[in-house]
Amino acid sequence: MAEGILRITQRRSLIGRPQDQRATVRSLGLKRIRHTVEQPDRPEIRGMLRKVPHLVDWELVSAAEDEEAGR
Repeated sequence: MAEGILRITQRRSLIGRPQDQRATVRSLGLKRIRHTVEQPDRPEIRGMLRKVPHLVDWELVSAAEDEEAGR
């Protein structure tokens, strides 16, 4: 995979969702609606995103952009 960072935002509530979906969202580091985290672009993170696409939004941020922003 290309080097980079995935910016992931929780968009929907976890209320009424199966326990495995709740655990996946928590494993991504998300805690509440509109919470955004950055994770490395790795196959295991992409797999988690494929499991809960209806609950999160994500975008690929290149490593160069991330450094320019001073992060």
